[in-house]
Amino acid sequence: MFEERSITIIPEERRHTRNYGWLRTSWLFSFNDYQDRSNQSFGGLRVFNDDLVQPGEGFADHRHSEMEIVTFVLDGEISHEDSAGNKGTIGRDQAQRMSAGTGVIHSEFNRGTAPAHMYQIWFFPRKRGLLPSYAQGTFPKEGRKDRLQPLASGEGRGGLEMAADATLYACDLGEGGEIEVGGNGRLLFIYLTDGAAMVEGREIGKNDQVRMKGGTTVRSDGGAEMIVIDMPETRL
Repeated sequence: MFEERSITIIPEERRHTRNYGWLRTSWLFSFNDYQDRSNQSFGGLRVFNDDLVQPGEGFADHRHSEMEIVTFVLDGEISHEDSAGNKGTIGRDQAQRMSAGTGVIHSEFNRGTAPAHMYQIWFFPRKRGLLPSYAQGTFPKEGRKDRLQPLASGEGRGGLEMAADATLYACDLGEGGEIEVGGNGRLLFIYLTDGAAMVEGREIGKNDQVRMKGGTTVRSDGGAEMIVIDMPETRL
C-alpha cells in the first residue's frame, strides 16, 4: 500500500545555538529559554541537544521527571551522579540511559582534560510513574560501519533498554555506502554528525537534520556519520 511521505530538512544554521563559555550548545527543539510552539517535539522525541562541555565544567544538580534521557558521547568524557545512588562515567562511543520516572536529581560534569562533545536526547516515556533507573554501555565504532547500530530502544531492537516507543541508532556510512531506514507508519529523525548524505534526492550536510514520515534510503558518496531515530507515528 502506498503511503504518502513528507520530509523536512532543517539546516545547521537554524539550530538555536548558545555559547556560555563553559558550554556551547545547540538546541534542536524548544528548550530552556528557547521557546517555539512550532518546534516542541517530533513524534516521541522531545529534546535533542548537541553539547560541548569544557573540562572541569558541567551541569550542577537539577531535577527531571517523566522522561527517558539518553546521552551519547562523541569525544571526551562526562560523569553522572543522581539521587537514586547511580554513578558512572562515559567516554567516546559510550552511552547512558536515565529513566527519570517519578523524579530524580542528577548532575553531569566533565572531569576529564579535554572538551566533552555529547548528544543529550530525551524521549516521552510510554508509561508515567516509573521508578528512576540508569544504565550505560559501550558501542564500538566498527559496529556501525555501513549499518545501523542500536544505542537505545524500547522496541526490542538492541542497545540500552528504555521505556519509550523509539529506537536510537548511530551509523557511519563509507564512500558509496547506503542504508534503508524507517517504514510505513514510522517517523524518522536524522542528524548528521559529519560528512554529507543524500535523502530523497536532497543533500544534507554536517549538523543538518531530517524529519520525515515513512521509509527512505540514505546514501553517501564521500562518507557520513549520523544519528537515526526511528519511531512509530503515535505522537505529533
